[in-house]
Formats: sequence, structure tokens, C-alpha cells
Amino acid sequence: MRKTPNRKSVDPVMLAKGTPGFSGADLENLVNEAALLAAKRNKEKLDMTDYEEAKDKVYMGLERKSKVIKDEEKRVTAYHEAGHALVSRLLPGTDPVNKITIIPRGHALGITWYLPDESEFRYKDQLESRLSVALGGRAAEELVFKRISTGASSDIKQVTELASSMVRSWGMSDKLGPLSYAKGEEQIFLGREIAQHRDYSEETAKLIDAEINKLVMDGHTRAKKILKENMDVLDKVSEVLLDKETVLGAELDKIILSIKPGFVFPSDPIEEDESQPKKTKKKTAS
Repeated sequence: MRKTPNRKSVDPVMLAKGTPGFSGADLENLVNEAALLAAKRNKEKLDMTDYEEAKDKVYMGLERKSKVIKDEEKRVTAYHEAGHALVSRLLPGTDPVNKITIIPRGHALGITWYLPDESEFRYKDQLESRLSVALGGRAAEELVFKRISTGASSDIKQVTELASSMVRSWGMSDKLGPLSYAKGEEQIFLGREIAQHRDYSEETAKLIDAEINKLVMDGHTRAKKILKENMDVLDKVSEVLLDKETVLGAELDKIILSIKPGFVFPSDPIEEDESQPKKTKKKTAS
């Protein structure tokens, strides 16, 4: 990027956060694609729009311009992605939304990008929020269209695997306690290992299934509740998506604040008021 003429608005840190898992070759390809996009638009300098579009191309493939998408299918995709993004912004302990797009690329009709925290250290409540975010698209479809599309299939796989890890690997079940029921990298399905060896009873296996199911269903209920209470925002975000096809994270926040002035995002860190004197902790004798 140092050799590329960029505008001051280009934020390398945000680009880095939005490209987890990219190799050096992927990043080089991203910069080259962004430069080509800017050249086609007769720009002297690259801006974040060029980099964001290049990221989509590198990650998901070429835009499917020849793909004929029915209006109803496009509308479902808009609500689905808006559901993901809105649940993420209205729940604590979630990753910031980088961008929402309904431009079809590769096998995807749309995608919601996040800026994940670099830390691998997560708390149970943060993982529960992740379950709700992943189910936000499905919840939006249920509330608006009263039906579910196959677009939620990858979300279902993601939440099942996460909930399974929470119960089986990380001891995040109150009923099962801090015990591990995972066996290395063996394939599992809702607590039942495909491998022959299992050192716990059938009754325990049923309890594992029940706890995984509870985590997923609680996450789904939480997502539906949030969206139901904010249907006006969901409608507006979907409307803008259908019009512009892409909504950046900052634009999403503006839409939310235009409908809910003064709203405090639960995922944002609380900034200390520098004008107020800092309180000192009292020491107690032990």
C-alpha cells in the first residue's frame, strides 16, 4: 500500500481487521484489484470503496452480473443480511459490522462482514451473542416473510458447531459442569460421536444434545426478540440495501441513530469522561 496513491480516508488498520486469514499474496492481490478498480473509474487516488470492493472480489469471486435475481429473492437476501447486522449492533459482546452487501458473488447472494477482535479469548456471554448474530438472518426471514429460505443453511451449521464446542469442549453448560466430552478432532453430531469409543453414558449423551439445543434455541429467541422490537430499523436497513446494494458499518449506525436518536450501542466501549475526577479504590485490610 505504501507504493499506492491513497486518499487520507483509507484506513489500513480497518482493512487489516476486515481481512482475517488473508495471506500475503491475498493482500497483494487485494491492493492490485483496488488499483484496477480505481483506474477504471479514472481516480487519481484510491479510497476505501475501492478496497472494500476488491476485498469482496478476492474473498468471494467475481460479481455475478449475468445472474438474474428475482425481486423477491433479492428482498429476502436484504432482510437476511440486515438481520445479521442489526442483531450484531444491538447486542453486547459482538464484533463491529464492517459492511453489508447483497451483490451476488461466487455462491453467495450476500454477506455481512465484521471486524473481529484479534483476541481468541472469549467469554460465554460473548459466544451466546455470536449464536444470536448467526441466527439473525433466519429470524428476520421468519418475522417478515413467515418462511425460511435455504440461505440460512450455513448459519445453522455455524451455530451448531459453536454450541457443540461450548458444551462439549469448553464446559459452558450449567447442568454438565466444567467437564470435557470432546475427543480430539473426531466428527460429532449433537453430542454423539461417530467413532466407536465413548466414555460416557447414553443418558449423558442425551443431556449434551439437550444443552446444545437449548443454547441454539435461546440464541434464536434472543435474535427474534431484538428484531421484533426494532422492525422499523430492520425495514429501513433493508430498504437502503435494496437501493444501494451495499451499506458500510458507519452508514448502518447512522440509520439506527436516525430512527433511535441518542441510542447507545451496547457493543461499543464506554469512554471515560476526562472532565470528571477519577475515583480511587479504597484498600481494605485483610
